[in-house]
Amino acid sequence: MKSIKTIAATAVLAAAMSTTAMAADFKPAVIFDMGGKFDKSFNEAAYNGAEAFKAETGIEYREFEVTNASQREQALRNFARRGLSPIVAMGFAQAPAMQKVAKEFPDTQFVIIDSVVDLPNVRSVEFKEHEGSYLVGMMAMLASKTGKVGFVGGMDIPLISKFSCGYKQGAMATNKDGEVIANMTGTTPSAWNDPVKGGELAKSQFARGADIIFAAAGGTGLGVLQAAVDEGKMFIGVDSNQNHLAPGKVLTSMVKRVDVAVANALMDAKEGKFTTGYQTLGLAENGVGYAMDENNASLVSEEMKAAVEAARTDIISGKIKVHNYASDMSCPL
Repeated sequence: MKSIKTIAATAVLAAAMSTTAMAADFKPAVIFDMGGKFDKSFNEAAYNGAEAFKAETGIEYREFEVTNASQREQALRNFARRGLSPIVAMGFAQAPAMQKVAKEFPDTQFVIIDSVVDLPNVRSVEFKEHEGSYLVGMMAMLASKTGKVGFVGGMDIPLISKFSCGYKQGAMATNKDGEVIANMTGTTPSAWNDPVKGGELAKSQFARGADIIFAAAGGTGLGVLQAAVDEGKMFIGVDSNQNHLAPGKVLTSMVKRVDVAVANALMDAKEGKFTTGYQTLGLAENGVGYAMDENNASLVSEEMKAAVEAARTDIISGKIKVHNYASDMSCPL
């Protein structure tokens, strides 16, 4: 007859083997879009989320960095054929490919960030960028010495106009006599990775009197940041916390918790809790916000923080209604 210790040891070993087998069977993947996973912004936030999941679970994930449009569908299909699931695709531009491939692989779990694919095996996650952008627009105008602030977007699409419109609303609510100078970098995906053009647009805005620029432009934003440093002006980062990129020159960053969305999707799938359908994350869900740390603490006064926090509370309660450009493709300014 086996002893109680032997039975217990056997049970522990079986559990360990089962866990190892489950980890081996669980094969997630992340497809980064144009700009690369180290863009210091949107894609890198997804990378950080996937890395956080790997650090917590010890489970590796496959990855692919899209460098041209044709690769999106190829990457999705190749991963699905190899049995990887869930497959997380970064960016609105991956929606058409996912719409097609997810139908072909109904038993595979898919996640798309920043767009909606209405299929039974897809989780679609979007953010209320306009809410977070309103807050940094307020902060920009409160910090501005000229009453003029700037915005540089990446590709000219409704998603980036959500950032721009929210930013304008926050800035103009703070100073009705102020001015927001806005430019988009381009109309093709290369607009996400053109720091030279970003720098040129920033210098033009500085020449027109802007002293703070918010960039929602992926890797292009790094050119805006460099121009701000060169000109002795201020920069506002996006998606990831970019305050550390130039301490003392980055007023704040409009953070979009892409990292949390990715990590949660992977963990939900691992634990058998994966749900499909639509999720939208705003201030109330801590899906967007603004970054404060040691790198920008001296740039943001207590009065500025109090004003922005009051607005945050009012947006969550509904007292302040921030217009969502994507709802009707217009900005009331």
